[in-house]
Amino acid sequence: MTTFVLVHGAWGGSYGFRRVRPLLRAQGHEVFTPSLTGIGERSHLTGPLVSLTTHVLDVVNTVRYEDLDDIVLLGFSYGGMVVTGALDAIGDRVRELVYLDAFVPADGDSVVSLNPARQVPQGLGEPWLIPPSEREFESPELAAFSVPRRTPQPARTFSEPVRLGTPLEQGPFGLTYIRATAEPSVAFEAAAAHAASSPAWRHHEIDTGHMVPENRPEELASILLDLA
Repeated sequence: MTTFVLVHGAWGGSYGFRRVRPLLRAQGHEVFTPSLTGIGERSHLTGPLVSLTTHVLDVVNTVRYEDLDDIVLLGFSYGGMVVTGALDAIGDRVRELVYLDAFVPADGDSVVSLNPARQVPQGLGEPWLIPPSEREFESPELAAFSVPRRTPQPARTFSEPVRLGTPLEQGPFGLTYIRATAEPSVAFEAAAAHAASSPAWRHHEIDTGHMVPENRPEELASILLDLA
């Protein structure tokens, strides 16, 4: 049995993995999908002090309190920032680190630095909630379910830099990158290109838009099951 910890992206929630969880559990694996503070299922806890550190601790505490070990840890989109930031605390519990159409930051990177097009107001009197970006889904049914559940996200989660004591490729875990090829992204394309050219990484592609867990749960689950 493998333990999967799947971390959702910006403006989302653990509900985004609702079609992936049963596919992994049907093969006898354990699946945790922590919800990040202030968005998704925990949007009632939002506030201007919610930061990347808050979200890192959401994941770290899930792993520690559940006493999870030998895990496959996946970060989707913004979740790549979160799982990277968690490594100093729980990297020794990770067997495989998976970035799903995600940011792959180095120490000191932030969403803003990796994606300069993402404007985040800062300073006294500036808005602290960032409205969700529009996303495309492969069916009207998926859109009808997901779009109303996408919530604004506190700005500090995008502006705070990640902290990583040891470079990723020196970590004690395997590395996998999964790219959604049907939607352009400078940051994600750069990360995928590096993974495709590096012997330290596994590289996969799924021909769909960014919302892979909802658009293509079977293809995603198949890749993850190969890592089990």
